[in-house]
Amino acid sequence: MAETNRELADFLRRARAQVDPSRAGLPPDSRVRRVPGLRREEVALLAGVSTDYYTRLEQGRRITPSPAVVEALGRALDLDEAGRAHLQDLFGLTAPSARASRRPPAVQRLRPGLHQLIDALDGEPALVLGRRTDILAANRMARALFADFERKPRPERNYARWMFLDEAARDLFTDWEDQARTAVESLRLEVGRDPHDRATTELIAELRERSADFDRWWEQHRVHQRTHGSKRLRHPLVGDLTVAYETLTLPGDPDTTLFVYTCEEGSPSKRALDLLAGWTLTGPPAGTGTQEQHRGPSDGPARPGAPR
Repeated sequence: MAETNRELADFLRRARAQVDPSRAGLPPDSRVRRVPGLRREEVALLAGVSTDYYTRLEQGRRITPSPAVVEALGRALDLDEAGRAHLQDLFGLTAPSARASRRPPAVQRLRPGLHQLIDALDGEPALVLGRRTDILAANRMARALFADFERKPRPERNYARWMFLDEAARDLFTDWEDQARTAVESLRLEVGRDPHDRATTELIAELRERSADFDRWWEQHRVHQRTHGSKRLRHPLVGDLTVAYETLTLPGDPDTTLFVYTCEEGSPSKRALDLLAGWTLTGPPAGTGTQEQHRGPSDGPARPGAPR
């Protein structure tokens, strides 16, 4: 075992630097601040521990604080739910039974019923992601909206890898930076849960080497748990649209998450999605193609042969 917990030390330092002192409820202090965020003694004061004790924690010393102290540190550092869970993971306070459930077989396989479920969601894009954002399954609409992941070599069927290393993903998302940062923060959260997973470590090493954006955001050590949100796209066939997503973690399989994407009824985005659904069955009208940019769903689809 290493003498210091470097991941913990890095997370505490960066979390402390991100706290706004004016909103932390500290007593008045006229001293000039030379660094962003809170001082170590201020975190210790807010958490109800000694400055020396907190300093040793931030140095990554192998100390196991009580759950109450970890909870107090989470409040002092203004961490959200994902941040507090990450802090517990870094301290090794996750329940043994939960950790055991996070060590499934090396190869994840979906039950046939899950494939049938996402295929039944025929009008809505649906993805199933596994550990380290591996894409385990995608229905017809997800392949049409994002990419045909099933045609990629198996090692490339990974959402974070696609997001950072495939130029088509950068072109597809008009909010690419937001989506990519979220992917990084989700991976950070997963690493805290199981820091010894070899495949995850290799993926992160590859992304840090090949993507300056990934490397920069990885260094910030922010964590995020994706439960819902939205994505803005500029699809090469149907133009601009926004999809909302909800996630469902499957009972008995915490490493598998179902993502379902929808659009508001009656919206231009919904009309674009319906148009794409029809084209996946019949093919786009003659004269259209993935290289051609349409006017967008609010203007209606371009008619074959119509002037541009």
